[in-house]
Amino acid sequence: MAEIRVTGQAEEFLDYALISKLSEIENGRAKYTMICDDQGGIIDDLIVYRLDDDEFMIVANAGNQHQVVEALKNRLENFPDTRVADESGRWSLIAMQGPKTKEILGTLVDVDLTVLKYYSIASAVLDGKDVFLARTGYTGEDGFEIFVEGDPSGVWQLLLSQEGVSPCGLACRDTLRLEAGMPLYGHELNKDLTPFAANLGKVIRFDKPSFVGKEALEQRKSPKQKLFGLQGDGRRAARADYEIFLPGGTDSIGMVTSGVLSPTLQVPIALALLNADAGLEIGSEVEADVRGTRIFYKVVELPFYKRGR
Repeated sequence: MAEIRVTGQAEEFLDYALISKLSEIENGRAKYTMICDDQGGIIDDLIVYRLDDDEFMIVANAGNQHQVVEALKNRLENFPDTRVADESGRWSLIAMQGPKTKEILGTLVDVDLTVLKYYSIASAVLDGKDVFLARTGYTGEDGFEIFVEGDPSGVWQLLLSQEGVSPCGLACRDTLRLEAGMPLYGHELNKDLTPFAANLGKVIRFDKPSFVGKEALEQRKSPKQKLFGLQGDGRRAARADYEIFLPGGTDSIGMVTSGVLSPTLQVPIALALLNADAGLEIGSEVEADVRGTRIFYKVVELPFYKRGR
């Protein structure tokens, strides 16, 4: 991930540069948001942490690091007292996710994790190192993201030495985020799409006087395509870029953006960008072309899986 620190006239700047209202969040809290271009296209989705009154940390996707930093710096003209610093080379991020994370990690740090609310961040000491602990994640499970300055290998080894902790990679994370109905940049989000297409219009705060992309987004509230959740039967899963049709239809109504055979549900699931005028609703049937064979899917509510409380 990319870590970008914003200081100075930070809340006013971020209210202008991003589509949400960052001035509303309290110190130690976080908000999911996006940075859009002047046409309303999504440059990246972000989590923004408020570290202090005049200090924020933006976490962007690593693949969009330079685009996000450039876009932020290009929006500084009217904020001479604001500084944007790319600190991606300074931090390593370890995500520890799962229902027992709080109990396991809680024995290793000097703070009470039971009082750290969802979408909060706090300073802590872990393995003798000063870290940030954020109760955020990209898996649909409870957990923490650990920001380690410098070499993270000691923290990594300490975590793996705990009973019940196993390493996992991006493929595992991608399956979990898909089961949780979370979008991935480059699949469900890109510069050709607005937040409305991804059913994330609620992230936009039109009550702000001005922000980059506001005028364009006001004109693009009814996208031609929208994101749908699809669930099938059997074992064959439609993957990204597979076409979707109405039952028996010959004209494609859109494409799968992400798909997998869900390990949790044991059925194929997919997110798909489909024509808004196709008349789809929860329970509607569609067909996915899986290598020349039509596979039935139903439109379902998102998320596909929701953890118990």
